[in-house]
This record gives sequence, structure tokens and C-alpha cells, in this order.
Amino acid sequence: MTDLTNYADGHDLDQFRATVNESLISNETASLIGDTFSTLSDPTRLRIIGLLTEVELCVGDLGLLLGMSQPAISHHLRILRNLRFVSTRKEGRHIFYSLTDQHIRDIYVQSLEHALHDQIQSHPV
Repeated sequence: MTDLTNYADGHDLDQFRATVNESLISNETASLIGDTFSTLSDPTRLRIIGLLTEVELCVGDLGLLLGMSQPAISHHLRILRNLRFVSTRKEGRHIFYSLTDQHIRDIYVQSLEHALHDQIQSHPV
């Protein structure tokens, strides 16, 4: 059996294991995070989230703003609703959509800032 006492660049194995165990997420958690990133990988859903960071909107409004059909918008909203990214409020015949919580807004804003920062860095004026 191999002596792993100085495993990982000379670090103590017990300390190394403790650090790794604190940082390593479960498969279930990794899957949930993967679902989040997968959902956010669609440009239309990102545009919907971007609009909803500022104001609640109904399907018709989103369709007009994005130049898309109501069924297409509804499809994306269903996905966002299933992952609890958006919530609904009914007013008469209209259903208004808004972001479920601040976490979704924060993820969107930080991603936007990161993308714009990288864009500015790679194309300086």
C-alpha cells in the first residue's frame, strides 16, 4: 500500500481530505446547479430574466418586447417557472411574471457584468 502522508504537494493527508470534503458538493447539488446553468444558457430565457429584473410583465408584453409569439414565450416561462426562477400573479385575465427572488436577479446581474467586462477587456477602445 502506498504511503499517502505527504499526498497533494506535501500537504498532510488528513488536512487535505478535510479541505476537499468541505469543498466537494454532492452529486444531487451538482445536478441542481447544472440545471440552473443549463436554463441560463438559452439567450431568450436570459433576455426574459433581464426584462423581469426591472418590472413584472405578462406573456403578451414579453412577446411584443422580444418579437416572439406567445406560445414561444410561454414555453420559456414554463421552464423558468419549473425551476422556480419566476413566479406568477394573476390580475383579471392576465398572468404577470416576476423573478422569484433576489438570487435570480443577482445571478443575472453578475453574469451580465462579467460578460460586459470580458467584452471590454477583449475589445479595448
